[in-house]
Amino acid sequence: MSQEYSVAILGATGLVGESMLAILEERQFPVSELFPLASERSAGSKVTFRNREYTVEDVSDFDFSRAQVGLFSAGAGVSEIYAPKAGDAGCVVIDNTSRFRLEDDVPLVVPEVNPEAITGFRSRNIIANPNCSTIQMVVALGPIHSAVGIERINVATYQAVSGAGRGLVEDLARQTSLLLSGKPLGEMTTPKQIAFNLLPQIDVWEKNRYSREEMKMVWETRKILDEPGMMINPTAVRVPVFFGHSEAIHLETREKISAEGAAAILRDAPGITVLDHMESGGYPTPVTDAAGNDPVFVGRIREDISHPRGLDMWVVADNVRKGAALNSVQIAELLVKSYL
Repeated sequence: MSQEYSVAILGATGLVGESMLAILEERQFPVSELFPLASERSAGSKVTFRNREYTVEDVSDFDFSRAQVGLFSAGAGVSEIYAPKAGDAGCVVIDNTSRFRLEDDVPLVVPEVNPEAITGFRSRNIIANPNCSTIQMVVALGPIHSAVGIERINVATYQAVSGAGRGLVEDLARQTSLLLSGKPLGEMTTPKQIAFNLLPQIDVWEKNRYSREEMKMVWETRKILDEPGMMINPTAVRVPVFFGHSEAIHLETREKISAEGAAAILRDAPGITVLDHMESGGYPTPVTDAAGNDPVFVGRIREDISHPRGLDMWVVADNVRKGAALNSVQIAELLVKSYL
């Protein structure tokens, strides 16, 4: 990657945008010019990249022909307006929202799992970044699916508040402080308190009584693994953790695989750290392992005692990094290495 590229970041002042800036710098992405963008409300804010301060520009005034790569994370409604405009101007958009993920002519990419799918970007100059809970699951399951096939996935997620943005992070901190001080909570941004509680609803309800977050995992996993009929049964839960999603995953494989065989496959797979020791604390957790780190961590690998081809595991990852910003930057790295 000796050539350098102009990069626009839409949503530069959000949690994911901030992480994108940090990861671009950490991974020494070849940025020639940086254009931090946001809505009118956040325009004029300052961000720092490579020890230089930048003023955030109003996206409505920006000419996307100035950028070769666009990293978008400002909400589906914003992407709906500006991703096509950017694509038409020749800027390749890597979109972190749900807006384009399921469209047939937009590739949905996790670089460790389906890097070849990126070739489909040329039709619209848009590449979709999957949902955070989907990304960590397919990173862990992709190698096993390639080795022995997966017939069915049962997954329960335990998702950090940062998955809903800075507002819920601040709300959890506020609620926790108030409750520990014996004070009333007052107004909340969630239907029920999140501090010291679990909320089995993320996003709106669908007609089938699943939440949209749950159905995103179904739809997106099928597309990424190219298995339109794969049976997937998710339950998504918001938990009072700041950063790091956790997932309890139960698989039914086409061919029998032992826990030891699965662990060996995962140890050799890119983007995965296996932490699976039969001792107290010999497993990954969102706070002590995932938060602030890049890998998808896998532990508690065991054969399901209720199914002859069942396999269980515990998967954690930083939802803002690998679940959003890092995956977007990795896609950008693939893009500039082989396609631009």
